[in-house]
Amino acid sequence: MRMDKATVLDALSGVRDPELDEPITDLGFVSDLSVEGDAVSVRLRLPTYFCAPNFAYLMVADAKEAVLSVPGVQRASVVLEDHYASEELNTGVNAGGGFDDAFPGETEGPDLTELRATFRRKSFVSRQEQLCRALLSGGYSPAELATMRLAEVPPSEAFETYLERRAELGVDVSPGAPLVVDPDGNRVPEEAVVQHLRFAKTVRVSIEGNAGLCRGLLDVRYGGARGMGQKEEKEATV
Repeated sequence: MRMDKATVLDALSGVRDPELDEPITDLGFVSDLSVEGDAVSVRLRLPTYFCAPNFAYLMVADAKEAVLSVPGVQRASVVLEDHYASEELNTGVNAGGGFDDAFPGETEGPDLTELRATFRRKSFVSRQEQLCRALLSGGYSPAELATMRLAEVPPSEAFETYLERRAELGVDVSPGAPLVVDPDGNRVPEEAVVQHLRFAKTVRVSIEGNAGLCRGLLDVRYGGARGMGQKEEKEATV
């Protein structure tokens, strides 16, 4: 595989903002990228100067890991710019340390495991609601969703994304597994499906609302300058 900017950007597209559940490339967070031989340098930016440092750390650390996963890359430097904790974050990540090294005493572990798990659960719930909403619009009833198995779900991009989020949580993705389950993998009973999806909708709307706000703040902060690999915005449907 040839190592070039497009290849590195493709790897970075797998890095998501943990709160917004969208790729940092789509959000416009990648401001610059350079490839020199086997070394790659990436610069990231965020919507505000005071974005939570733990969220920022996850994106910087995940971006570095993604770049190093590209065949041929031997050295990777990821720098977060214009953030009040840039120095601590950049030094910690590029030195190979954990969040606790950059911010001693502010977390129980070096890799923010509990925070990652919390956002993965929210992402799972949101993506499940998106898929079920599409199925309901396509003529399926809540009762049918309650008994549906994964093998019976029509193929779609929403379904593939939902399977990815299930797998991240360690929830069963085998063909015979039930479609509507909670984040622990427990099947939601038929009588509880409607209420379950109503709650899931509040999670989705919150995530999408935050994403829209962050896009607006980033646009204002950087004068509409597009990030590298950023796609055209898609209007969210509530």
